Amino acid sequence: MDKVTRVLTSKPFVLTLWFGLCLFPVIKSVIEGHSHIHNNYFVYKGNFWHVLHQQNLFAYYPDQYFDLNHYGPIFSLVIAPFAMLPDWLGVLLWVVFTAWLLLKSVEQLPVTREHYLLIILLCAHELMTSTANVQINPLVAALIIFSFTFIRKERDFWAGLTIALGIFIKLYGVVGLAFFFFSKNKIKLIGSLLFWSAVLFVLPMLISSPSFIVKTYHDWYLDLVAKNAENETSTRVDVSVMGMIRKIAFPQLSNIIVLVPGIILFGLSYLRIKAFRNLNFQLLILSSTLIFPVIFSTGSESPTYIIAFVGVAVWFINAERPLSKLDIFLLVLALILTSLSPSDLFPRYIKKTYVEPYALKALPCFLIWLKIIFETLFRNFTKKDLNLPSQTV
Repeated sequence: MDKVTRVLTSKPFVLTLWFGLCLFPVIKSVIEGHSHIHNNYFVYKGNFWHVLHQQNLFAYYPDQYFDLNHYGPIFSLVIAPFAMLPDWLGVLLWVVFTAWLLLKSVEQLPVTREHYLLIILLCAHELMTSTANVQINPLVAALIIFSFTFIRKERDFWAGLTIALGIFIKLYGVVGLAFFFFSKNKIKLIGSLLFWSAVLFVLPMLISSPSFIVKTYHDWYLDLVAKNAENETSTRVDVSVMGMIRKIAFPQLSNIIVLVPGIILFGLSYLRIKAFRNLNFQLLILSSTLIFPVIFSTGSESPTYIIAFVGVAVWFINAERPLSKLDIFLLVLALILTSLSPSDLFPRYIKKTYVEPYALKALPCFLIWLKIIFETLFRNFTKKDLNLPSQTV
């Protein structure tokens, strides 16, 4: 049993699983042919070419893809190296790049080697759900984590870049500001954020024109407003707390009724000012920050949950030892209902009858997020907590 455990928690096995699971569905689609490559990749690719040719980023292009682009113009430069390659190669390298970037961000966390590998192991299946849809979300999660680690390492200049880049790509990056109070040089962080925001605003103009980019940001705002309204009536998206409540009991529920209490709860964590320098407290805030924008966004869909699930994994390795029965139950519930429910390993009848129609994928992450908020408010942080347990669970 010890030999099996050593293999399952070894770095070669965990990394093989990480990249193997994320690449398997994409390689399968490439082998099956061009028409099987996920539509999302063509949306991303279109972002670059439409900026280059100064075409509306948010219009319908049914001859290119059957969805709408919802990403800002700076994304055109991120996707550019992949968009200029043959589609089969571009999509494979894009998936590898986003998976590698998320891996590197987790590697930078102030945790033990064993806990780093455990986070990767817990998130590997959720990553597959995201990359099977060629999603941008591993990149978004990585930027949030890098914002946290850069601030901890007093590299505020680069933290400003990762926060600004996350905002200018998908808005989710704004949650990187949650780590502002951990910065030892807040003025530098603010200045860096303003500097990089100006740079990222201007950069797409190098392959387009100033007037087009300015108009594009106005169009982006209109697009996001329209998308939010559409999400509230969609069965595919709105896999959120609001969506879950709407689909179970109150179809006309206003987002604000749920979102405002959520923001208040999130903000209550910052009442523990004396804990700001405690590593365990900081990791709880990171977990909360990764989960919050997913479970409280009407734009969340199943593949978005790689962002939240990294938060779940960070919470779990940071939980007080010995683990409580509640913590173990919540993790198991998250693994089954959040991570495994989209897969063929999950009973199809339950998935189609209950999980998808009622957005139950959000439930475990919501319960864990509430537990995190409770811990930030009432956990007894001590100096001993700073050295996280080195043993794996």
